[in-house]
Amino acid sequence: MASLSAIRPPAALTGIGPGLLASLVIAVAATFLADHYGGPVMLFALLLGMAMNFLSDVERCRPGVQFASKTVLRLGVAMLGFRITLQQIAALGWKPVALVIALVTLTILASIWLARRMGFEGKFGLLTGGATAICGASAAAAISAALPPDPQKERNTLFTIIGVSTLSTLAMIVYPVLIQLLRLDHVHYGMFIGATVHDVAQVVGAGYAISPEAGDTATVVKLMRVAMLLPVILATTLLLRRGSFRPNRLGDDSLREDGHGERPPILPWFLAVFLALVAMNSLLPVPAFVQEAGGTASRWCLVTAIAALGIRTQFKEMLDIGWKPVVLMIVETLIIAGLALAAIGAGWV
Repeated sequence: MASLSAIRPPAALTGIGPGLLASLVIAVAATFLADHYGGPVMLFALLLGMAMNFLSDVERCRPGVQFASKTVLRLGVAMLGFRITLQQIAALGWKPVALVIALVTLTILASIWLARRMGFEGKFGLLTGGATAICGASAAAAISAALPPDPQKERNTLFTIIGVSTLSTLAMIVYPVLIQLLRLDHVHYGMFIGATVHDVAQVVGAGYAISPEAGDTATVVKLMRVAMLLPVILATTLLLRRGSFRPNRLGDDSLREDGHGERPPILPWFLAVFLALVAMNSLLPVPAFVQEAGGTASRWCLVTAIAALGIRTQFKEMLDIGWKPVVLMIVETLIIAGLALAAIGAGWV
């Protein structure tokens, strides 16, 4: 009979186990704080991970932390497909769909233009604008996963997650007061919240704080924005393959203008899985508990990945990024809010 000492876990698990477990423990702590004290769980995970930055220097933890920040991240993005069905989008009619498409497109294009005007790479504007326009930290993680390797990519991603989580929390507090002053009905209030607040959790909180009708509308509109993740990432990969994002004086894109260098796949595997899950969720009778389990698994993967990203980054690196990106993200938030208010005020939705 073999002794217990002879029973060993697989080599792959031994390599990634310590770092992956550390990231998961931080994710559990962040979830506890968010559930009991309020606040964005992604931001808690990021800050707690940054506080545990010393783990990135521990040789045993390094492979697992890297696995969590990349592979687990992509898996969490893929499973976001459990949260979306085409029926949810069709239920509101074509006008809200057109509004969401216009808001996401215009916000991202304006963000890329503003980023370049402020001296940053177009990819940075895509990252911050996509996070603002689609679904906050989850979109930042997904877009970052689709971008090619870059020395500053992780730092920019972490800054975007901190910025979008902070602005989303502020929006959840300020927007209900603003909308009451404007005397919008509950359906249009829900449309505005769903179309402008960055994070899903804050959308739900701000929507149902007014009424069930407002909450339902806000949630569906928000899921329509989440669905925009697919075309945005597809467009991103195609543009990167063509070399459309050119380097400028503040950075050196890994994909050069002449088309050489690493080309991302046209359809990354996690995006293919995301698309397959949306189709399955829309066309097959998927039990509610399966959808709920998939959504929960996606959330845990994303929180764990964000914790790992925090471990790999030092707070000093975040301070070195300067004040311009802060202004950029505030302007992006004002752009999407202003466009949504203008569309509602003009009676387009």
